[in-house]
Amino acid sequence: MKIVYFLIFLFSIQMMASDFEKAEKLFNQQKYSQAEQIFEKYLESHPNHSKTIEYLGDIAGHAKDWDKAIGYYEKLKNQFPKEANYHYKFGGAMGMKAKESNKFKALSLIGDVEDAFLAAVKLDAKHIDARWALIELYLQLPGIVGGSEKKATKYAEELQKLSPVDGYLAKGKIAEYFDRYKTAEKNYIQAHEIGNSKTTFQKLYDLYLKKLKEPKKAQELKTEFEKQVRS
Repeated sequence: MKIVYFLIFLFSIQMMASDFEKAEKLFNQQKYSQAEQIFEKYLESHPNHSKTIEYLGDIAGHAKDWDKAIGYYEKLKNQFPKEANYHYKFGGAMGMKAKESNKFKALSLIGDVEDAFLAAVKLDAKHIDARWALIELYLQLPGIVGGSEKKATKYAEELQKLSPVDGYLAKGKIAEYFDRYKTAEKNYIQAHEIGNSKTTFQKLYDLYLKKLKEPKKAQELKTEFEKQVRS
């Protein structure tokens, strides 16, 4: 009889593991609503399973249900305070909530957003996304509530050391934000020469077309890039 109970126990564990794997597969296929149902059921019997909680937070984020996403990520960052990515995701969800809120509500959230991104950077010296998030934050915020080109530039310099492509893109973005288009061009060219990716191409192409009003340069860049892609 003990053997029977033991086999039932093993079978139930296997079934629960397969449920998680099934939900994970659905998530990777972007079938979020189906994945969510299985993850929620799995979480009932595994309330502290961090990966399930993270997936549910990501699903809520895809649905733009920021309060729900915040709840999941907050649980993770409290449970694992030294895990940089949980702080980053919490800050991202808070930031999106602030962006979609009225000005007064947004102002009350900004401190938590900044603290979360700063925590991610402190915990992970190589966290590229958190540095990008801080650059975006400091560019978008008015100076009176913490916005600062100097602060944004600081994290662009840090990105430069971690990833030259990201560093040049960040410096280009800062220059473009302040209408210094020729400086932005120099940085985007450097980024494209190193990365030669769709992202670096698009940044430089858009700058030529929309800001510098140089359609000839834009077309030349596009022709050259498409030639390289085909070869």
